[in-house]
Amino acid sequence: MSTSYASKSLSAHLARGIVGFGLIAASLALAPVVGWISLLALPAGVLALRGCPTCWAIGLVQTVSRGRLERTCEDGVCRLEPARGR
Repeated sequence: MSTSYASKSLSAHLARGIVGFGLIAASLALAPVVGWISLLALPAGVLALRGCPTCWAIGLVQTVSRGRLERTCEDGVCRLEPARGR
């Protein structure tokens, strides 16, 4: 199982964020107008964000930094450094 939340492209990740946050905001904003039925959009928004807003934000950072950073560990100390060859 992968622990990466990154998307294949930044535009795809941002589109997922717009859909996810839009559905969550709409479900909460429309609750006084249409009642509890608007909350049915909430799970779809959470699904678009892959579980939670924090997961989406972590994925955004991973998507932006993909290929630019690498982790190196020596003697039990790990560092995040620019990728070699860039």
